[in-house]
Amino acid sequence: MVLAFLIISCSEEKIETPVQNPNQYQIDLNLSLETDWEMADRVLMMVNQHRTLQGLTELAGDRQYASAYAVQHTKYMIATNSLNHTNFDTRAAALKSRGSTLVGETIASGYKTADEVVAAWLNSEGHKQVLEGNYTRAGFGVLKNSSDVYYYTMLVHK
Repeated sequence: MVLAFLIISCSEEKIETPVQNPNQYQIDLNLSLETDWEMADRVLMMVNQHRTLQGLTELAGDRQYASAYAVQHTKYMIATNSLNHTNFDTRAAALKSRGSTLVGETIASGYKTADEVVAAWLNSEGHKQVLEGNYTRAGFGVLKNSSDVYYYTMLVHK
């Protein structure tokens, strides 16, 4: 018998925060290059298929700041062997300092395919709300740990 333990979680920042100086939230944009873009693009395609069926606009991929912050967080989750939204408020403030007005985040671990992770998010009311939220862009941190297990962070923003 095989026992699988998969966890997903989400967060959404709807609280208005003052615009901060973008230089306060420096990040190496090269971090975004570490994402498994084949997997991330598939996740985005599936999320956009769902959004289209719901009459919502598609999300554009954000391969810069949102993805750099998403990769940074995914690396943190891998390093701590946990799923969490630690410092989500900082990621949200960083994107808001660059003009975003709304930021949301979904995370997951253990799903082997884009189909599995998107299906899990859609089967969770909280995640579904983020996927169907009033966002325009999505950044991704999709990485495997040393045991070849995927960890996902999707940062959506408007």
